[in-house]
Amino acid sequence: MSKLAGKVAIVTGASKGIGAAIAKALAAEGASVVVNYASSKAGADAVVAAITADKGKAVAVGGDVSKAADAKGIVNAAIETYGRLDILVNNSGVYEFSAIEEITEEHFHKQFNTNVLGVLLTTQAAVGHLGEGASIINVSSVVTSITPATSAVYSGTKGAVDAITGVLARELGPRKIRVNSINPGVVVTEGTHAAGIIGSEFDAAALSQTPLGRLGQPDDIATIAAFLASDDARWLTGEHIVASGGMR
Repeated sequence: MSKLAGKVAIVTGASKGIGAAIAKALAAEGASVVVNYASSKAGADAVVAAITADKGKAVAVGGDVSKAADAKGIVNAAIETYGRLDILVNNSGVYEFSAIEEITEEHFHKQFNTNVLGVLLTTQAAVGHLGEGASIINVSSVVTSITPATSAVYSGTKGAVDAITGVLARELGPRKIRVNSINPGVVVTEGTHAAGIIGSEFDAAALSQTPLGRLGQPDDIATIAAFLASDDARWLTGEHIVASGGMR
């Protein structure tokens, strides 16, 4: 029996990379999945096609998680399509590294609006539909512990996500809703390639500090998300699972 049979999940920012892998992993375990995207409908449609080709259930739903109306629309689509909601994966995120002298208001708000406000708005929209045994999974980052240079804003957003995870675990625990975070290290995705991270000095430094001797892959994170979403993780809440191959 699949671990998530009969469950309904939303994965934000799921048109590519880690989000896409998580959506596929949840579907493979039996969940019906809302594949959210902000701009890449084609990417989300491809994820849905991959899931349905594997006999899973999924639908693509557009929406910018940093806007309250869009966050509500994503959740409403899950309820209208599947009739319930059991799992929320707050994966949407952006990152830009800048030295302190180069930080601008735009740089700050772009990252905090998606990475922090987006988590709050989507969770706020979802929480009234989540019942006992539900799981919220926030995708944070290892940067909260390694604090790399030029990442003041991005690391700040993920530090906020870690704090929010702890707060909501306490706040929603009495309702038997679990809240945990996954804190990946460097993961090989379209985004890290486009940002110039893969093959950079930062990449090489991260690899040299990773005991398992390789960079992460999206599936490395997705399997952890599937575990946290399942009843196997029923006694975990408020945890930050650092998925970095041992890099600290």
